Amino acid sequence: MLILAGLGNPGARYAANRHNIGFMAVDAIARRWGFGPERSRFSGLAREGAIETPGGAVRALILKPQTFYNESGRAVGEAMKFYKLTPADVVVFYDEIDLAPGRFRMKTGGGAAGNNGVRSVAAHIGPDFRRARLGTGHPGHKDRVQGHVLSDFHKVDQAWVAELLSACAEAAPLLAAGEDERYQGEVMRLAPAEKADPRKAAGDA
Repeated sequence: MLILAGLGNPGARYAANRHNIGFMAVDAIARRWGFGPERSRFSGLAREGAIETPGGAVRALILKPQTFYNESGRAVGEAMKFYKLTPADVVVFYDEIDLAPGRFRMKTGGGAAGNNGVRSVAAHIGPDFRRARLGTGHPGHKDRVQGHVLSDFHKVDQAWVAELLSACAEAAPLLAAGEDERYQGEVMRLAPAEKADPRKAAGDA
């Protein structure tokens, strides 16, 4: 059993924000693999389903915390406790301003790097969960970060966002099989993005 949690803020007002690309990613996975209907569970919106892998189907819960971004850990903690899972069974998808737009990186454990949603998850379940980091670029100055992450993607961003989300969903069997390094490589193969300084590549820079 896996928990695939996306970070974001609830409600239509935030739906297209950069901060909500985590929600978008897990929604794309749920669509691609035919997960069941969304319902309110664990202080969030949850969908159950399975992802086919060469070793068989892996059950998964898609979870979008509805507690607002900075309190995301409450929902993840509730779900992990309910299913008697460990942090290794939890993958959190979220926006990463220190990666150029369209870049994608997996990692396990580590610090929060200023991301309050990640900090909240770590506070509830410990730091050793799996992290799917979706690059959204940096606005260039720390004073502009909040406005950057809480603003919508630009029209020029739509193509790479769609490609990245599709790649995250298509490559999901590798993630479900626990092959995070191969998952990262396959996502970047399906949705290649140039290595760049995130501060220069951001749309608002």
